[in-house]
Amino acid sequence: MKLMSDGVQKSAGNSMQHALRMMTGNRFVAVLTGMVVTMVIQSSGATTVMVVSFVNAGLLSLMQSVGVIFGANIGTTVTAWIVAVFGFNFKISLFAVPVFGFGYFLTFIKKFHKESLGEAIMGFGLLFLGLSMLSSTISVKPEDMMFLTKLQGNGFLVLLSGVFIGLFVTMLLHSSSAFTAIILTMAYNRLIGWEFSAAMVLGSNIGSTIDSVLAAIGTRVNARRAALVHVLFNVSGTMLALLFFHPLLRLVDFIVPGSVYDNITYHIAMLHTVFNVLATCIYLPFVRQISSLTERLIKPSKEEIRDVYVLDFTETTGKENAVAYILRAEKEVADMADIVIEMFDRIQTGFSCRTKKFIDEHVGNLTRNENYADQMHEQLTKYLLNCEHLPISPEQLNNISIMIQVVDELENITDDCFNVTMLLKKSIEKKMVFLQEDLDRLIPYVELARQFITFIHININKHLDEEKLSFAREIEAQIDLFRKNLKKVARKRLESGADVKSELLYIDLVRQIEKIGDHAFNISEALALTK
Repeated sequence: MKLMSDGVQKSAGNSMQHALRMMTGNRFVAVLTGMVVTMVIQSSGATTVMVVSFVNAGLLSLMQSVGVIFGANIGTTVTAWIVAVFGFNFKISLFAVPVFGFGYFLTFIKKFHKESLGEAIMGFGLLFLGLSMLSSTISVKPEDMMFLTKLQGNGFLVLLSGVFIGLFVTMLLHSSSAFTAIILTMAYNRLIGWEFSAAMVLGSNIGSTIDSVLAAIGTRVNARRAALVHVLFNVSGTMLALLFFHPLLRLVDFIVPGSVYDNITYHIAMLHTVFNVLATCIYLPFVRQISSLTERLIKPSKEEIRDVYVLDFTETTGKENAVAYILRAEKEVADMADIVIEMFDRIQTGFSCRTKKFIDEHVGNLTRNENYADQMHEQLTKYLLNCEHLPISPEQLNNISIMIQVVDELENITDDCFNVTMLLKKSIEKKMVFLQEDLDRLIPYVELARQFITFIHININKHLDEEKLSFAREIEAQIDLFRKNLKKVARKRLESGADVKSELLYIDLVRQIEKIGDHAFNISEALALTK
């Protein structure tokens, strides 16, 4: 199941990412999106981890994430139906080896560029081969599994024990789908009864929240709230199901024809579906209230500005969701671009108002931002290098390499902004005098660099087409032309006997602004190579 899930995510991960990014505020569309995405990648855990990451990156609002999480719980039930329909009745295990061989063929022949799809097909074949082996193994000596029969019977405590078994085993496996398949196999071999199977399925729904909880560690407040939505939904839904346990089972018995033990796998699959659909129908009208509840339960941190940047690469013991890690990295790169544009705005103030007020209000902040950007550069680069070892597609690997280059160029821009800050500070403290016409010449030059940085800020983490790259080339050419003209004028003033220190500092300012334009253009060229 892990091989299949990873293969699908690598081959269709970008499409899944695009689907979730296109979410609207419509709660029904959100449910449908979460359901379809989970049905495709065969993992509600992977979907909810993705959702938590998107909320953390600001791509989804908290309210939008609620509907997606509801839909993911419905989508994950498709695995039980696949196992119930194909895993036992049609003996698809006979075709498992040929299916695996076909998948291996796709991974082996590199010119097809279908390695990720091949991995998914190999995983699909192994899934049913494993189910067949599991079924034959546990049916040989059922007395070895007698401890489960001792837990069965009537009574609330028995049901509760089933729920806790489902919860803890799913947390260990990091997959409710995998444990549901095990439950189906044991029930098919008459090792556990209908009611105990149902209780373990309900507990498995709670255990499936472990991935979103782990993904929320160290994230922003709304991402933690999204993980809490998943926990609250599954826990409260299970509690309601336990309160109305027998009516729920009778409803399933009514829907599925035939006796329970003749069709036990269909009953379990239907229970899984009915439970999640009913829970979604109950809670969907209260999306806004659920969001408000999580906002009351999880308060934002009081520390708005951090002096120390920390970005830990925490690889979970369960399913690795490469999209989640990459989205986190993209968000951090976007945050670094925010720092760049904030720093440039501050130094632009220094050009228009070259007084002690600039030193008092901006130099300290610019110094902190430059130090913070240095920390981001180091830790974000290390994080991205770790991402390269995740199960990702060649396109994603290419994009990670480009992000490393972009981070390096952004850090260079912050260095240049800080150098400009120190030059402006020196000119103010030394009371250097510049002609007003010379300062006026700098204003359009600095504004052109500001336009280039804004262009980068808007297009960060996006692919630049030829039209946008041509626009970047045009700005770069204009900055170079400005620099030549400004340096030529400064040299003429030096030759005519102007103050040497002032003119050299003026030339340094011109050079630093031009370097900012160079780094911005390097970023543009890198973004043009993204896929």
